Amino acid sequence: MKRACIVMLACLVGMAACSGSAKAIQSGGTMPQVPNPTAAEAAGAPPQTAGKVIETMDAGRYTYVQVDYGHQKIWAAAPKFKVEVGDDVIVPAGTAMTKYHSKTLDRTFDLVYFVTFVAVTSEGGEALIPKGHGDAPEGTPASAIDFSGIERAEGGKTVGELFDESTRLAGQEVAVRGKVVKVTPGVMGKNWIHLQDGTAGEGDANDLTVTSGEMAEVGNTVLVRGVVSIDRDFGFGYTYDVIIEDAKVVVE
Repeated sequence: MKRACIVMLACLVGMAACSGSAKAIQSGGTMPQVPNPTAAEAAGAPPQTAGKVIETMDAGRYTYVQVDYGHQKIWAAAPKFKVEVGDDVIVPAGTAMTKYHSKTLDRTFDLVYFVTFVAVTSEGGEALIPKGHGDAPEGTPASAIDFSGIERAEGGKTVGELFDESTRLAGQEVAVRGKVVKVTPGVMGKNWIHLQDGTAGEGDANDLTVTSGEMAEVGNTVLVRGVVSIDRDFGFGYTYDVIIEDAKVVVE
């Protein structure tokens, strides 16, 4: 019975990943260049089957787990969730990062997958998917985006600086340049655009959410101008430490 439940959960996780849906979350780490899909595939994408946690640690807003599938071991990171060594988990598809350095842990991972959630299975095979940012994914996660060569906006901030200086910048208009890594259109009358530029703030925060009436596509380099808000809770699990609302978005 447990095996059947785990297999069903794996199918559901795979469907969610393939649909490209990812609810707005904050991700972590100093972002090096993301490998191209061929390199990521060669490194081995997370299997859509249950593996066992052999090491885990929290860092900033994230929980890191090393999962043993028997034939391979992988590292994955997701918004902080409860897990213990020995737990069975399923890791959905995510963004593969090579030679990834976590400032919070002061540790470099040869390869780590950043995902919207990690599904923990109980002894009875029940899925214990964490609630909040990742419990109803929606959007299109980027699997291979090159952040090299992104120039700071004139008179503006980097993504990492926005997180580190968010309290001081709250209520002020800022400019930031980066690449679109995820888009969720038409939620509460706005387009929700996730921006990264290869920098990270304290706690490995590096994913900036922007709301706008304008649109961009994953992979676009954009210049964003808007007012910084902090500690925003829109309900339904949409909570943000830092967000730029009603922004002007220019695709470059």
